[in-house]
Amino acid sequence: MDITTFLEVNIVSSTLFIIATIFSILLLVKQTKAFYIKSDKNLPPGPAKLPIIGNLHQVGDKPHVTLANMAKRYGPLISLRLGKQLLVVASSPEAAKEILKTHDRLLSARSVPTAFQHAFILPHSLMWSECNQKWKNLRTLCRNEMFSAKALESHSSLRDESFARMLDFLRKKQGQAINMEDVVFTTLFNILSSIIFAKRFLDFPDENGSSDWLKESMHKLIEYGGRVKDFGSFFPILERFDVNGISKGSLKEFKKVYAYLEVIMDERRAHVNSSTWSSEQAQSFLDRLLENGFSNDQMFEPIMELLAAGTNTTTTAVIWTLSELVRHKEYMIKLQQEIRNEITSDQPFNTQLCKLTYLQACIKESFRLHPPVPLLLPRMALETCEVMNYTVPKNAKIYVNLWAMGRDPKLWDDPLAFKPERFINSKLDFKGQDFELLPFGSGRRMCPGMPSGIKSVETVVAYLIREFDWDVPNGDDPSKLDMNDRFGIALKREKPLMLIFKQRD
Repeated sequence: MDITTFLEVNIVSSTLFIIATIFSILLLVKQTKAFYIKSDKNLPPGPAKLPIIGNLHQVGDKPHVTLANMAKRYGPLISLRLGKQLLVVASSPEAAKEILKTHDRLLSARSVPTAFQHAFILPHSLMWSECNQKWKNLRTLCRNEMFSAKALESHSSLRDESFARMLDFLRKKQGQAINMEDVVFTTLFNILSSIIFAKRFLDFPDENGSSDWLKESMHKLIEYGGRVKDFGSFFPILERFDVNGISKGSLKEFKKVYAYLEVIMDERRAHVNSSTWSSEQAQSFLDRLLENGFSNDQMFEPIMELLAAGTNTTTTAVIWTLSELVRHKEYMIKLQQEIRNEITSDQPFNTQLCKLTYLQACIKESFRLHPPVPLLLPRMALETCEVMNYTVPKNAKIYVNLWAMGRDPKLWDDPLAFKPERFINSKLDFKGQDFELLPFGSGRRMCPGMPSGIKSVETVVAYLIREFDWDVPNGDDPSKLDMNDRFGIALKREKPLMLIFKQRD
């Protein structure tokens, strides 16, 4: 090819590219303008919008904070445009009650993150499926076999074994700086894997385990699911291109974990289908699913959600509670005193947790300041309805900003301070009826794993306080511990919580 031909080909290619780009922009402007005109009537108030992108430029990397600041200016129910997507955000108990209770049926669909929009996932999901009969049956099965009082009691020995392993690990590491998120995550993951599969999957840090990849994959899936910048969801015209790599990346991790779990599911299926099998031999939740005729695809996603959601949110709650207790020695001392007075060695530890009222107050206060899921999982309007005299259009994405409510001076005295005493003799609870405190949500989409999650948080914190004195590395001042957070599905610490443990007398 001579130089003239080469230049002509490149000029034509460049011209076509420019024309295609201009056409795409014009089409996008037209679609966006039509969408705005069609559905902007009587929306909740919100900040001014730019053409095409709407309010995308205002959201930032910490949307829970940005949306809380917007609520101070525009009110407890606001709306924004993120490209073509309409977002409605509730930031008060009254607004939350209308969404989660009054209009629960109409606003209970899910807005599914790109990371979980895979064909083999959605029909079998606990978190993202429609609220149909199949979904109800699955939730009922999980509640009965995993989270009922009877189930929790039957799993107590598995929990005790995992907590004992955690304490042994920390005793061996006395005087060393330990990343507490790794330790707590491993402990809680092994509890759930023991209940679901009758086997532990993970090893503690520095134990040279072969399943570190599994922990990494679970973290990656949660990270993909919580990505703020997902241009495919803001502009459907770009969805097929997977601009942020979320769909491709999450699918890769799902397939990796599926291949691992499929071997375990097939082995157990052969045993359950054998002629010698009886229901009394069931050792795990997997056995119950197999007895009910679930296929591997039907089992995979509920199991993944139980492992990922149950472990990440509970770990987050534990870490924030430990962080606040490290910063406030006076509350730590009160808690140590309560445990000394109320816990006896001649009774099972977990049966005595109900006596620890100050521990429960500390955990509630941690939930208030650091809700594990700061915006709850996103809902979507099944039909257009009225909320607080504003119109919420069909298909609008809906968030409830728990982080904003927990720091609202209209609801809480001195809201930025950690004060467990505010919950002593208080009737406020987190079981979905008090809309000031909703770490597990409310309504038909409320987290079914609440009993198990609360028990795990209480037990981990109580064990660590009873067994050890804690300190921060390098002789730093604990009261100045960095408490910045990092947004995601679960609201984690920006910097890991590193603690040094010393066995208590």
